[in-house]
Amino acid sequence: MQQSAVPELAHTHTRPIHWLATATALAGVVALSSILQPDAATAAQAAGPDPKTARATAPAPDPADAEFPIECGPVKAIVVKKASGDLDGDGSPETVAVVHCDAPMGTPPDGLYVLTTAADTGKPRVVATLVDPKDRSVVSDIAVQGGAVLGTVLGYSSTDVPRCCPDVKDSAKWQWKNGTFERSKPSEARNV
Repeated sequence: MQQSAVPELAHTHTRPIHWLATATALAGVVALSSILQPDAATAAQAAGPDPKTARATAPAPDPADAEFPIECGPVKAIVVKKASGDLDGDGSPETVAVVHCDAPMGTPPDGLYVLTTAADTGKPRVVATLVDPKDRSVVSDIAVQGGAVLGTVLGYSSTDVPRCCPDVKDSAKWQWKNGTFERSKPSEARNV
């Protein structure tokens, strides 16, 4: 067996003074934690149901029952994506729907619409168009978060790009402000 070239160090052996130092430090932490206590809880029970919360239990408009402002000729319009949430802060949910024509081939352009429930008929109705199909864009992703509509919009950099293969990707955010949906996230279009 080969001997170590380094002499044995004194601090590698525990001695009673080490245990005493550890016990003293631990006692200090326990004593300090008993002095520093959090404040008493002050939770209060709500008086009753909030009217906004009560209305939020109403179901979101179903896009399958809506008529969309999209021209499809002999084929029908289909809903390909949807998301729901309270977008205008009134306590009632709205639905955001991505709709395009049921074309047999190619990549048909999408429309992105906001639906609410009509007070008089109880049926869903379109109250805003966020992406118009005339823009020839494709909406690849949508979500409703924090009262805003978040989406990914795909487009074309020129008329020479085949309509099957969008080459521009843009993240967008729409939020209800001053009685209209404003696009609050500036265009960050970039090639894909």
